[in-house]
Order: sequence, then structure tokens, then C-alpha cells
Amino acid sequence: MLNKLNPTKKSNEIEKISPALILQNDELNRGDYPTTIILPLTTSLIDDAEPLRYRIQQREKLKKDSDVLIASIRSIDNVRFIEKLASLNNKEILHIKSLLDEVLM
Repeated sequence: MLNKLNPTKKSNEIEKISPALILQNDELNRGDYPTTIILPLTTSLIDDAEPLRYRIQQREKLKKDSDVLIASIRSIDNVRFIEKLASLNNKEILHIKSLLDEVLM
């Protein structure tokens, strides 16, 4: 998902729009819960950076290869979402979950 990570935009600041991986389960995604848990993505790539990063190859509307920032988990308001960029396959999702387990536990 593409989203706005800046909490507020001041008149003299540049507003940043950045892609992120939605991390929470579909039950919460479909409910009335006002926020969503995400992992930000970056195009400033660092090779062999697991468990802190996971590389996603360019696909669908994701225009560049990107690293998922595993240790930068956060929650954002649902109004910040703009559009869906791409989907991950089950193997990728399971690998990211294992990296989260490694970093968080």
C-alpha cells in the first residue's frame, strides 16, 4: 500500500508519500478498526541485510525493487492509504513473519 507517513504536514515541509507492507490480518483490515499495522518500504537498498530488511522485487504497481524495513513496525491511521501497489505470495509472507519473530523475540 502507498501511504502518507508524515503525521502532519506543516506549511514549510515536504509531504512524503511512501509504500508500506500491511502487516495485520484480514479480519482487522475488513473491520472498523481505525488504524493498520504496517512495515515501511525503502528503495535505498542494502544487500544481505536480513533479518532487518527483506527485498521485494518490482512488480505490479511497485515501480522499483524495495526493502521492507522489518524493525520499523508502526501503526497508521487508515485515512492515509492511497492505493494498493502489489501483493506478496505466501512464501514471502511467511519469510517476513519469520524475520519479525527473529527481530522481536
